[in-house]
Amino acid sequence: MSAAQAVLAPHENALATLQVDLSADLHFATGRVILTEQRLLACDPGTSAWRDWPLAADLQLRLLEHGGVGTLELHDSTQRLALWRFTLGAHAAALRMVQRFDQQLVRLAHWASHPLEDALDHEPVQCPTCLSILPSNVDECPLCARTQPAHISTWVLLRLWRFARPYRGQLAAGFALTMASTAATLVPPYLTIPLMDDILIPFQNGQKIETSLVLLYLSGLLASALLAWGLGWARTYILALVSERIGADLRTTTYEHLLRLSLDYFGAKRTGDLMARIGSETDRINVFLSLHALDFVTDVLMIFMTAAILFSINPWLALVTLVPLPFIGWMIHAVRDRLRTGFEKIDRVWSQVTNVLADTIPGIRVVKAFAQEKREAQRFHEANQHNLQVNDKLNKTWSLFTPTVSLLTEIGLLVVWGCGIWLVAHSQITVGVLTAFIAYIGRFYGRLDSMSRIVSVTQKAAAGAKRIFDILDHVSNVPDPAQPVKIDKAKGAIALRQVGFRHGSRVIIKKLDLDIRPGEMIGLVGHSGSGKSTLANLICRFYDVSDGSIQLDGVDIRRLAVADYRSHIGLVLQEPFLFFGTIAENIAYGKPDATRAEIMAAARAAHAHEFILRLVHGYDSLVGERGQGLSGGERQRISIARALLIDPRILILDEATSAVDTETEKEIQKALDNLVQGRTTIAIAHRLSTLRKADRLVVLDRGEVVEVGPHDELMARQGAYWRLYEAQARRAEEDAQAAGVLVHADPAVRPAAIPVESTPS
Repeated sequence: MSAAQAVLAPHENALATLQVDLSADLHFATGRVILTEQRLLACDPGTSAWRDWPLAADLQLRLLEHGGVGTLELHDSTQRLALWRFTLGAHAAALRMVQRFDQQLVRLAHWASHPLEDALDHEPVQCPTCLSILPSNVDECPLCARTQPAHISTWVLLRLWRFARPYRGQLAAGFALTMASTAATLVPPYLTIPLMDDILIPFQNGQKIETSLVLLYLSGLLASALLAWGLGWARTYILALVSERIGADLRTTTYEHLLRLSLDYFGAKRTGDLMARIGSETDRINVFLSLHALDFVTDVLMIFMTAAILFSINPWLALVTLVPLPFIGWMIHAVRDRLRTGFEKIDRVWSQVTNVLADTIPGIRVVKAFAQEKREAQRFHEANQHNLQVNDKLNKTWSLFTPTVSLLTEIGLLVVWGCGIWLVAHSQITVGVLTAFIAYIGRFYGRLDSMSRIVSVTQKAAAGAKRIFDILDHVSNVPDPAQPVKIDKAKGAIALRQVGFRHGSRVIIKKLDLDIRPGEMIGLVGHSGSGKSTLANLICRFYDVSDGSIQLDGVDIRRLAVADYRSHIGLVLQEPFLFFGTIAENIAYGKPDATRAEIMAAARAAHAHEFILRLVHGYDSLVGERGQGLSGGERQRISIARALLIDPRILILDEATSAVDTETEKEIQKALDNLVQGRTTIAIAHRLSTLRKADRLVVLDRGEVVEVGPHDELMARQGAYWRLYEAQARRAEEDAQAAGVLVHADPAVRPAAIPVESTPS
């Protein structure tokens, strides 16, 4: 890692990194590929030398996969420049590398054709799916068209090997047990040959039964049955344990990756859909691995072993047995694609059902307040009916497929009976051989029928795996740097240099420059839509800037690990979010190992200690989902205590008092006074009175800074801030007069309201 860090320029950010584990001649060796904003760097496996290629329009990064080995190739317009090979474990990182590479090329191409000085006159358009900038005069995103397959391939299930690899020893043991148990189940039919030919048929012809021989054969049948039972139990138990662990790892990895994605990903997704993917889809894959994949392996082994025994007994009769096999294979191939697309559509439709639940249950108070129970019930009914229609359509195909396979196997069994009787009549085989053949045929065709049924569950699992890997393959628009810079103790100096930000085709922040000193309190003011909250989100790095840079203590925040950077930031929102749990757990959310004394100290500083003690269980009182058991002011003070506890160096206050009454605002303001002491603070407020203690006010208008300075200085200028202030004062006075009270015209001074009737003339 130190060698890789040495090759990066001081202000060069790594957008993606890939560790390859195979050399070009497929020997195990370690190398690294790094993508930055301007070039691609690589240290080939087995070497220490670094090569680099500046990003240019004619470069292409291609991802190939064959036989479990991935290949990443770099091409220009005439030749292949380099290639790197890796095992399937690095496939997800390689896919992210290609996506990032393509996104960066599109950005560079756009800004090459539209220089920065003309950027505001030629606003770029982003793809709504991947958020990459579209080239000029292009309606379809080339990145999405390249990375999104037209259909689901069953081979996507092979990517689950990434999660199965840690358990390969148990899987090998389970496979060995599967082979042994399958072989044990094939012993009984073979023992029926001597039972029929050497004991039962001679007895019908008047010969005496040899008891010892009968006991020997029956003991063999019992022993093989007990052995098959024991081996089957051990096999099922081991593989069930492994599949449960694979499923748990898949859920955990998917959820952890989901948490690392940027906010724009969640803005384009429905909660119910994401819940369905992590919940039901992983459960479906788990069932497939624990039951159906095991059955499939057993079926394949049984078919091959049975076919080998049949050919060893009588080759011609064995060939007759295999007559229905090509027809069954053709049917499976013909129906597979239809089932695959059908199950994918079912998954999408089912997510619509869960989306209704995810919308309605958290918002049940709004539903009841507006008496919309019937409307929401109708939405659920329509989504459920759509789900029913899609399932009915698929079941038409499936209901015809399964009985047809059963019919073909029955016809095959009838053909075997007919040929077998003819061979017995011509003394070419014995009755015992025919009996054994029929027993083996029952197993053979039974497994064929089982394999045909597994087509449906395999396609369901493939559709689920594809939806899971859609999450795992998604690249965060706020990536962690490959070589993060460590800041142990932040001073809190924030510098914004030519910052620009676009959302889709809309420019929100334009060429913004601002220096915030350590410990300084900055107030962001402006009309709605001026870019105040967007600027706060950029400083929190919920989004990355489109142009320019944001620096903390002189270091570009894109060079800092996201989690480390945000550990220096405390955030108090307009609508505080509390989790289901105790009040103490909510206060300690940012510092789970906090002591009870630390929690209580933070609550006292946030002026929350008194009302918490009035609750029945004090700090151990349960807070309902989203804090429904508390008032808005109480929730806000708990969120302030939560921010105080982590002792952040930078504090973001986003409309922290706008949704409460005047008395509650006073309590919250006292808590905020404790919170901002000694911290770099960025406060956003519509009520200008809440920013009276700010060191400087930054006035934004349409994403640009129009004024900066203290309150008195800005009022003296009579510019944008003065107009905003006067307009708010007039509106406050008009609202008060309409309510029957008289207030001071200056909203920064808040004396008690005076009834209009008692005002002297």
